Amino acid sequence: MVTRANVLFLVLLLATPAFAADLPTAKLEEVGLSSERLARLGQSLRVDVDKGRIPGAVVLIARRGRIASMQVVGFRDPAAREPMTPDAIFRIASMTKPMVTVAALSLYEEGRLLLTDPVSKYIPALRDRTVGLERTAARREMTIQDLMRHTSGLTYGNRGTTEIYKMYPQSSNDASLMLTMDEFIDTLAKAPLLHQPGAQWEYSLSTDVLGRVVEVVAGKPLQEVLSERIYRPLGMTDTSFLVPSDKRTRIAQPLPTHPDTGKEYKLADPAVPRKFDCGGGCAVSTARDYARFAQMLLNRGMLDGVRVLAPKTVELMTTDHLDGISRGPEYYAGPGYTWGLGLAVREGGGGAPMMGSTGDYYWPGAFATYWWVDPKEQLVVVSMLQSPLGRHYAQLLRALVYQAIVE
Repeated sequence: MVTRANVLFLVLLLATPAFAADLPTAKLEEVGLSSERLARLGQSLRVDVDKGRIPGAVVLIARRGRIASMQVVGFRDPAAREPMTPDAIFRIASMTKPMVTVAALSLYEEGRLLLTDPVSKYIPALRDRTVGLERTAARREMTIQDLMRHTSGLTYGNRGTTEIYKMYPQSSNDASLMLTMDEFIDTLAKAPLLHQPGAQWEYSLSTDVLGRVVEVVAGKPLQEVLSERIYRPLGMTDTSFLVPSDKRTRIAQPLPTHPDTGKEYKLADPAVPRKFDCGGGCAVSTARDYARFAQMLLNRGMLDGVRVLAPKTVELMTTDHLDGISRGPEYYAGPGYTWGLGLAVREGGGGAPMMGSTGDYYWPGAFATYWWVDPKEQLVVVSMLQSPLGRHYAQLLRALVYQAIVE
């Protein structure tokens, strides 16, 4: 029997003009993907919608520069039983970080900042840092490169329970609802660093600080800088830090409770203004928009004749920046991946517990959004969910997309 959830499952082979995306489209077989094998992805997601594991999802797959599949599953708003739509808007959390890094790198290309610059050149409050509860003087200042690769010594308050972690905001998603940017920077300035700058990778509020550096250098709010340098040039019409009132009905909502623990699961309303644009995790986007950003990177900085970054800058962004630097006990990028600038980069064929290619790169969002680019396979995948089960679906997507590549 066909259920409503099944009816809502769509596999759009985008060789028709009905879909509004302006990346070129192709049928699956035209770009070396098997329709029969890729159907396993939709079937798996559909089963989890029916089981109440996820509310719904949008998964976009592009290969060789053309969108071949967009799978739309389940419900955009499970409480209201509103069906998922291709243009649903998702909270993308840390998928904000690569975009802010690209904006900063575009300023680097103009000679307006250098990766070796001390952060205090732009944010004086972060000069003369101390490290640890002992308040040992930092051996050197944190740099722009440290911010981009999470070796600044900063942390997230939710990364641990020691006294130092308690001095930091839990996340920028929380902080930006309560603090102004000046108050946020003041909070960081009062806390000691967890590690010496450049000594260890520590996932952190670094990209939020980088966002502030971008604002200072450009002389504009972060949203304006991202709009001018990324969103408008790439045609990303639904990506921002705030969902306007006329788009509010497109916001994707999670299930009200965690599917495993039964605890309440609630996400902040992205239509409510924040006190600052948090570059580490507060943007919203659509599968279509983020695919354009990812395709620009795959194209070595250009899309539709518009150049956002130079090819050598994309190369710099997507190569190893942790040479000789400790990755620490909780390295979120996982086995087989190093860290570039603003994203994780696959080091080789072995070690990683999921399929991919040497040089593929990615970074997920805390609410289960996920994307990756595989230059060897000329592949872009963007998956949009709102769920606490992100790690599971990232690995599932990798397996079910790669097994569908047949040539």
